[in-house]
Amino acid sequence: MSQDTAPASPEEPGETTPEPEPAPLLELRDPLPEVIDTDQGLARLCTAIAAGSGPLALDAERASGYRYSNRAYLIQMRREGAGTWLLDPVPFENLAPLQEALGETEWILHAATQDLPCLGAEGLTPHRLFDTELAGRLLGYPKVGLATLVEELLGRRLKKEHSAVDWSTRPLPRPWLEYAALDVEVLVELRDILAAELVEAGKQEWAEQEFAALCHFVPAERAEAWRRTSGLHRVRGRRGLGAVRALWEARDSLAQKRDVTPSRIIPDSAITAAAGAMPTDRNALLGLKGFHGRGAERYASTWVSALRAVADLPEDDLPTRTPRTDAPPAPRAWADKDPLAARRLERARPEVAAYAEQHHLPVENVLTPDYLRRVLWKPPSTRDPERLPAAVAERLAEYGARPWQIEITAPIITAAILASEREPGEETTS
Repeated sequence: MSQDTAPASPEEPGETTPEPEPAPLLELRDPLPEVIDTDQGLARLCTAIAAGSGPLALDAERASGYRYSNRAYLIQMRREGAGTWLLDPVPFENLAPLQEALGETEWILHAATQDLPCLGAEGLTPHRLFDTELAGRLLGYPKVGLATLVEELLGRRLKKEHSAVDWSTRPLPRPWLEYAALDVEVLVELRDILAAELVEAGKQEWAEQEFAALCHFVPAERAEAWRRTSGLHRVRGRRGLGAVRALWEARDSLAQKRDVTPSRIIPDSAITAAAGAMPTDRNALLGLKGFHGRGAERYASTWVSALRAVADLPEDDLPTRTPRTDAPPAPRAWADKDPLAARRLERARPEVAAYAEQHHLPVENVLTPDYLRRVLWKPPSTRDPERLPAAVAERLAEYGARPWQIEITAPIITAAILASEREPGEETTS
């Protein structure tokens, strides 16, 4: 370049900012291990894991979208001094030898609530754990997926193209196994970085309480799960709702027996189509536009029987649009149903949100929204300023709030209750 030729500035027309180089792909440090599926292999795995040091990185792969069960079809582990291990839990009655070998070793999981149920079904339960996803939430990271945190904190890129495959496949292809092994490759390193950041942010105690609670995690039972049927809002009348319930339950029973995900028998759209038309014979059902799926014709008699049974049900036995529950109504209805409760919510909710924003927390981590609504809809009876804080704290603890959450939110809730009832024009409740 000649001396009198100046380089173009980035602001000049036509100049583009170069794309940043992508982070390098994460690679296995050790050769891909064999999959353990024999008693002898399990014994070797247990010996190696027990001889290792430090926490255990752990992950599990399920076959969501393919199988009815939520069982683990592959378990990945890595520990300092032991290396990476891949375990097929299917051939084993239980994994009690591994549970014994782990003792009180800390587990590292990402999104622990997803994996703890299927690990528990195999006899594996933690004494201590560290959840890297939850740690990221408490630290205010806007995106807490494993691949995102690994790239942001460790400068490596994870492949995720096999995340939705059918892990019940046997034998498992090598690329899938490599993907699975990589998921535990850097969990220990990621845990150490996040743990240091929690200490620096003054959130270590919060995290420890959350992690301790996860060790006893039990998934909540979903009452009236049929109400999650996609398109339910388009179904009219109680008998139509009853048809959705009957078809959903029939499909669920078939799916459980066949161990396939229910949508692979007939999709939700087929259920709502049949519920809207209420056909009572096979030809009418199969000729119905929108009724389709692999099991539409195969199980036609099952669907017709379900619809006929619903047609004969008394009105009182049919479901209503709104499920019967002890939960408070939707907040939008509070002003009409209980103006005083609405005023309490209007005062408390912004204060909780402000605290969350100030401390870089998702508001739902400061306090589960359902707990907040419940205690404000039906607060403790006392209005003694000295007794009410303890009563609110006790109520929150009954719901399942952690001590750190109670310490933050009980004063906010107490203030909202007392201030709302001091406003003119409303009677003060006893």
